[in-house]
Amino acid sequence: MLTLRLAVFPAALLFVGWLLATSRVPLPAAAENTLGWLPYIVLAIGGALALAFNRGRALFALLTLAAAAAACGLVLSGGPGTTATRAVFVVLAMALPFNLALLAITRERGLWNRHGMLRLGVLLAEAAAVAWFVATPNLAFVAWAWQPWLDPAWFNTTPVTPLPQSALAAIALGLLVTVALAFVRRLPIEWGLAGALATGALALHAIGTPRELALWFIAAALGVTVAVMQDSFRMAFRDELTALPSRRALNEALAGLGKHYAIAMLDVDHFKKFNDTHGHDVGDQVLRMVAAQIGRVGGGGRAFRYGGEEFTVLFSGKGADEVLAALEGVRASIEGYRMQLRAPDRPPAAKAGRSKRAATPAKSGGSKMVAVTISIGVAERGPRATTPEAVIKAADKALYRAKHKGRNQVSR
Repeated sequence: MLTLRLAVFPAALLFVGWLLATSRVPLPAAAENTLGWLPYIVLAIGGALALAFNRGRALFALLTLAAAAAACGLVLSGGPGTTATRAVFVVLAMALPFNLALLAITRERGLWNRHGMLRLGVLLAEAAAVAWFVATPNLAFVAWAWQPWLDPAWFNTTPVTPLPQSALAAIALGLLVTVALAFVRRLPIEWGLAGALATGALALHAIGTPRELALWFIAAALGVTVAVMQDSFRMAFRDELTALPSRRALNEALAGLGKHYAIAMLDVDHFKKFNDTHGHDVGDQVLRMVAAQIGRVGGGGRAFRYGGEEFTVLFSGKGADEVLAALEGVRASIEGYRMQLRAPDRPPAAKAGRSKRAATPAKSGGSKMVAVTISIGVAERGPRATTPEAVIKAADKALYRAKHKGRNQVSR
């Protein structure tokens, strides 16, 4: 579901962009003139947001799109008709997917460091290459780049796109890389880069038609800009370690509760001792496991990370008695979960590591099975607890009662 939500906006941009680009409804002259500047306005807004949030990959993606839009407007306004413009066009069509795929492969490392300088250096080198091709077009390179790999007659006697087959291959490879990484990492920026590559390629396909060109570059810039905002929202409202909504998201959810609700507070038993014994890395693994189980709570509950090893579950429209079974299910699932500590011979890959987890004792290869339990306190809104803050305090008291009774239980 998270992947689908992140993919909705790039897909919607592609659809709306296609509708507008293929529309033949004439625009007033003033609107047509303004349309040519809109991509740069959107790119500038996106760049300002990327700078403000120190999102290096997004900023360099927007710079790549800005350079491509400028080259299309200044050098390729009449299409790739001459040797020089054909050389610029093919370099541009190969550099765009290369840059965006490379940005998708690399991790976010901010702006003001050697990684940012290296990315800037790549962009400047590409700009210099384009300028060199304009000044002294290399005939051999142009001939090679425009050489068809497949006979066009196999498809159609009329070319379907002005893009050469070498550029189409680069775009296809770039799309494969960016979309695959977007599915694997499930982060907004990856989806923004994939969408920008698709819409940027469509902009190059529309070379020589100013209206379509501008609309596709606007769509590409919007894709990255919205991804920056989505990523900023994710950082502000989602806990990075557990992927659950954070304390800030909890505070907003509390403000929107009605008059009938229950709140549960959950705490990992003896977590400090566990952390001291096995180390913080194993402790983080435990917190991720516990969060995953709590996130599957039934009864309409919404899970949040409250802080440290403590979690909160909100049940809107439910009383405490109605949610006891769902909370007991979470407690039992965590109690029965066995996690295998990483042994020296355990594969580092997550998929291979998961295949070694089981509820059976570890073999004599050096791995060790560990387990944790949680205690839960739950309270509901009532005459003695009329605000969310008061209900949380009541749930906290119930949690401490569960601890004093021996832990690994649900208490009201």
